[in-house]
Amino acid sequence: MEQRYATNPEQIPGFDTRDLRDRYLVEKVFVPGEVTAVYTHQDRIVLGGAEPAGRTLTLPVFEELRSDFFLQRREMGVLNVGGDGVVTVDGTAYQMPPTACLYIGRGAHDVVFSDARPDQDRGAQFYLFSAPAHADYPTTLALPGDGTVRELGDQSTSNRRTLTQYIHEGGIRSCQVVMGFTRLHEGSMWNTMPAHTHDRRTECYLYFDVPPDARVFHIMGEPQRTRHLVVADRQAVISPSWSLHCGVGTAAYTFVWAMAGENQFFDDMDAHPVTEIL
Repeated sequence: MEQRYATNPEQIPGFDTRDLRDRYLVEKVFVPGEVTAVYTHQDRIVLGGAEPAGRTLTLPVFEELRSDFFLQRREMGVLNVGGDGVVTVDGTAYQMPPTACLYIGRGAHDVVFSDARPDQDRGAQFYLFSAPAHADYPTTLALPGDGTVRELGDQSTSNRRTLTQYIHEGGIRSCQVVMGFTRLHEGSMWNTMPAHTHDRRTECYLYFDVPPDARVFHIMGEPQRTRHLVVADRQAVISPSWSLHCGVGTAAYTFVWAMAGENQFFDDMDAHPVTEIL
């Protein structure tokens, strides 16, 4: 498990490109045949990936958590960004097609990741997002088409997008994790407009369905002192509560958003019009 310590906005002006990438970008979320994990001290979130690649992978017990099993004091959201997969929680198998989401509650002991079929062209890739939990909620599966759908943006401003909320205050119950994904429509490249901060929650983005020859420019930092990260397919960004977050790609793409912190209110944000961003 890699550890990333918390940072504050006063450090940003002294960071060069490599410093920014080392602290806020997770370049290798998915490694075939492995479970990866990054522990960020921003709201004590753990994010990572599980790519079975024909094997059966068990969620490890990481020494850094000082626990008997991963979810002893934690909850987790899992969203599949690859081919058909299966997640088995304490002996119960959950079939997970692409973009299905599984919430796993505190206290689940054994979590196993596998491909649904060995002959499929593309294997499963499970994006993992975990935060401390102080209440127990049942493990719950949401299939594609489930969840709360919001249509946002407009084609005239290149940000028409469909947002699907899975784990949130009006959907799958959790202690503090909020999770879903946003798909940009053809010809739209801007996400999260108007840009905003939410000083009570850390948000992590996993960008996927980014074409091999395309990139997403993820905007971060304070609204009047912005920086950017150049992000490739299936890379993740850690966005601290004080950081602005929005982005633009050279082609349409999809991203998983997941949050943890003070509350679960989707609209708890402070908008920053683009005319005020520097």
